[in-house]
Amino acid sequence: MPKPASPKPASPSRKLPARYAAIVLPFVLSVLMTFVVSAIATLRSLGPGPDFLATWPVAWGLSWLVAFPTLLLVLPVVRRIVGLVVEAPSR
Repeated sequence: MPKPASPKPASPSRKLPARYAAIVLPFVLSVLMTFVVSAIATLRSLGPGPDFLATWPVAWGLSWLVAFPTLLLVLPVVRRIVGLVVEAPSR
């Protein structure tokens, strides 16, 4: 009896080269943080309802527009500060 054909292995996921990490990390961090913070601030100001749903995406976009370039500038400084405060892992 012939063996059933094995399923094809999943294609390897395509990842960005490591050199893009300095852009991808602040991008993802800024998207997630502004999503949460703008939602909380808008909900607190307007309460739940149609005004919230109409206002929040604009608030999120504006927050992200400020947060992403800010993170690009600030993260190297933050890494240095963390390096001064946190002991390097032993090898």
